[in-house]
Amino acid sequence: MTTAIALDDALTFRVLDDGALSAAVPGCFSNGPNSLPPDSGFPFGGLLAALCAQGMRQGLSLTAPLRSLSVQYLSAARFGEPVAFRPRLLRGGRNVLYASIEADQDGRMTHHAAGTYGLDAATSPLSPLRLPPPPLDSLDPEARIGGPMAPHFAGHVDYRFDGGPNILGGNEGRPAIERTWMRMADRRPLDEVGLCYLLDALYPPAWTLSKTPAAMTSVDLRIDILVDPTPATAPDGWAFFEFRMLDLGLGWTVDEATAWGVDGTPLAISRQRRKLLPQRS
Repeated sequence: MTTAIALDDALTFRVLDDGALSAAVPGCFSNGPNSLPPDSGFPFGGLLAALCAQGMRQGLSLTAPLRSLSVQYLSAARFGEPVAFRPRLLRGGRNVLYASIEADQDGRMTHHAAGTYGLDAATSPLSPLRLPPPPLDSLDPEARIGGPMAPHFAGHVDYRFDGGPNILGGNEGRPAIERTWMRMADRRPLDEVGLCYLLDALYPPAWTLSKTPAAMTSVDLRIDILVDPTPATAPDGWAFFEFRMLDLGLGWTVDEATAWGVDGTPLAISRQRRKLLPQRS
C-alpha cells in the first residue's frame, strides 16, 4: 500500500543549482490498479500535466491565467526519482505569453508541454457549451470508482456519477460517454492545476464498450481553460465533467472532455489521443 499525499504536496518543487525545478512522482499517483504495486502502471498523465502547468508558472513567475496547455508524453518516468522540469519563456507580451517546459529524468526526456497565458478582456462571453448539470445531491454518493482494480490516482478524487460508472462494458451498444461530478478528495479549491488533473482523472471512455478493453497509453493531451473556476462556479471544488470517445480505430483512440461549473458555465475542454498497445498472444 502506497502512502497517499495531497496534490499540492506533489506539486512542490525543489530548485536545482542550474535553475531547473525538481519533483518526484509519488507512487500513489500511478495509473496501475490498487491491488498491485505502483510500478505495475505508469505515472498518471493528469499529474504530469499539472506539474507542467505549475512548473511554468513558478519557474517563469507568470501571473496571467493559463489558457491552453498541450502535453506530449514521450516516455514513462520512474516513480520516486527526481524529474527535472526546465521552463522557458518563448515570447512575452502584454496580452499573450507563450511558454514551454521540458521534463527529463537522468537526461532522458519523459514529457514536454507548451502553455499559452493571457488576460481576459471585459467583453460579454458567449457560452454555446452551457449545460445545466444534474444536481449533485440527486446522484448516488456510492457511484464512484473503487475496489482493487481502481487506479491509484483515483484515490485522490471524489466522484459522483450520473448513470455510471460504466467501465467494462456498461456502455455496450451505446455511445462511449461518462458523466460525473468530480473534485479533489482533499477538497482543495478548483484551479488550473486541479482542472489539469481532473480532465484526465477517468479511464478511457473506450473501456466502457467492452468487458475486455484494449490496453492503451496516452500520447498527447491538450487542455483549453475557458473560464477560471471560482468558489461560486465550483463550490467546495466540485465541477461536472463529461468524457466522450470521438474515434477508435487504426491503432488509436481520441477522446474529449468538458468541465462545467455548478451553474452550467463551461470551464474547460480537453482532447486526448491514445495509442492502442499491441496484444500479446
